[in-house]
Amino acid sequence: MVIVPGIMGSELVDAGTGRVLWGLADPRWYLSAWTSGRSLESLRLSDDERAGRYGRVRAGRALRFPAFAPFLAGFEPYTALLKGALSAACHAAAVTEFAYDWRLPVAHNGNLLASFAHDHLAAWQAHPGQAAARQTDPGGDQPARLVLVAHSMGGLLARQACLTPGFAEDVRAVVTLGTPFFGAPKAVLMLATGQGTPLPRARTRRLAAGLPGLHDLLPAYRCVSDGPGARRLTPGDITSLGGDAELAAASLAWHESVAATGLPGHVQVVGAHQPTIQAVTISAGAAAGHLYTYQPTPAGVQRIPAGGDGTVPRVSAQLPGPSAMPLAQSHGALASSTEAILIAHDVLTSQRTGPWQGAGEYGLDVPDMVAAGQSYRVTVTGAEHSADVTCSVVDVATGLRVDTPEVGCKDGAVVGRARALPAGLYRVRISGGGASPVTQIIMSVPGDFAVPGQFHD
Repeated sequence: MVIVPGIMGSELVDAGTGRVLWGLADPRWYLSAWTSGRSLESLRLSDDERAGRYGRVRAGRALRFPAFAPFLAGFEPYTALLKGALSAACHAAAVTEFAYDWRLPVAHNGNLLASFAHDHLAAWQAHPGQAAARQTDPGGDQPARLVLVAHSMGGLLARQACLTPGFAEDVRAVVTLGTPFFGAPKAVLMLATGQGTPLPRARTRRLAAGLPGLHDLLPAYRCVSDGPGARRLTPGDITSLGGDAELAAASLAWHESVAATGLPGHVQVVGAHQPTIQAVTISAGAAAGHLYTYQPTPAGVQRIPAGGDGTVPRVSAQLPGPSAMPLAQSHGALASSTEAILIAHDVLTSQRTGPWQGAGEYGLDVPDMVAAGQSYRVTVTGAEHSADVTCSVVDVATGLRVDTPEVGCKDGAVVGRARALPAGLYRVRISGGGASPVTQIIMSVPGDFAVPGQFHD
């Protein structure tokens, strides 16, 4: 098994000094990085890197600690998924992780994944533990093959890897967790954030504007509102927003190049029931996000609130073909959920082929950033009564609960008001109904960094 993390899901290290550039243990680093200092400068691509000469930055390992980025919100570590995979494997040597420099193009990283996974398979086939497993397994006469478990962008790497001649034949199954196969409109908003926005989001734009990896998340489906219907995004749209047309064109060309590429033994998990940007309006150099997508119906093209995981729309996370398992969970927490770990376990051991029992229909809507010292709203969808839901807020740095917001029914949803928080990272959690809790990491920023209201409708 090879575990492939998602966007911003790998630690990055300065190859020359060994200094960790992304994925630090102290959550206070993210607060400082997005509001002050020059911590993010080293993540911007250099002229050499833009020219394809890589090596200044190397990937360390999959995230071991929570991380945060404005717009994309929180990223949970991959420790639980790794632990679950190791518990299912016949030997620890059968499981590995592929960390990668998520700043770089998906095509580049996907080719590296193919080589890495091939080497891992060869090493396992020669490992004494593999021979012992074949003797005790009734089906052990079959040659060992790969299982890829890919979160978010990791699924795009897996799709690229399958273009390598002979690679797909070595893969028994691919599990994708919230992979934006057709992109995510949030990437447009990240690139479009301009003057007058809070400093954390402005810093996000400056970083994202030069990253090929983030441009590879641009939506490739009809998501740009155009009168009564929708059209596809163009490089000109990105240029009008102040973005990089060359990177946008390369991204759209890459999506086209893999359009016919399937994944062997594909098991796809799609985030569901979370308020998710699914379409955008572009006008006068600005972009706005919308909580609906466009779908053809007998009555014509209509706006449908299909939801998603808060970052990746559900319509984007599912390839045609095999049915998908919907999971009520935020994007950054999908890979750490009990359900995802169970699926990875079962696919590795060939115990089940699905469908698995998904979580309930709870959705969690909280801002990615809140102003320190000010209360904020927590909205829960999918719950009929406030008594069905328990909400808590935990300090990521200490693991201590700092708030238990009371929720009540209002306008068909369960709404609560959370108390003001000091600056830092916090995990908002809702639970009920017997399913895994839905969680989202948010950042509380000092009052000097104004936090606007929700940017969608």
